[in-house]
Amino acid sequence: MKVLLVCAGGMSTSILMKKMEKYAADQGIADFEIAAVGVAAYKDIWQNYDCILLGPQVGYRKADIAKDVEIPVAVMAPQDYGLGNCPNIFKQIEGLIG
Repeated sequence: MKVLLVCAGGMSTSILMKKMEKYAADQGIADFEIAAVGVAAYKDIWQNYDCILLGPQVGYRKADIAKDVEIPVAVMAPQDYGLGNCPNIFKQIEGLIG
């Protein structure tokens, strides 16, 4: 499972990315790959991922981004994003890509 996190500049999402990497390792999820980028950079790399999760601060861009890509796009819940609630975020990912 390959997940692309997208936020305004990629900085705050990179903190969440580290938490998700640790959670995946702790849960024994071996096929997990994740990257965090700013909203300006997804167009160049989305083809390498199974889904895109947007930070709440760029959730308003969901429709535009979904038009540009051929993979599922979703906005993370603000509370899950802010607290780094990995179990909930992984449930969201599984709902997107099965």
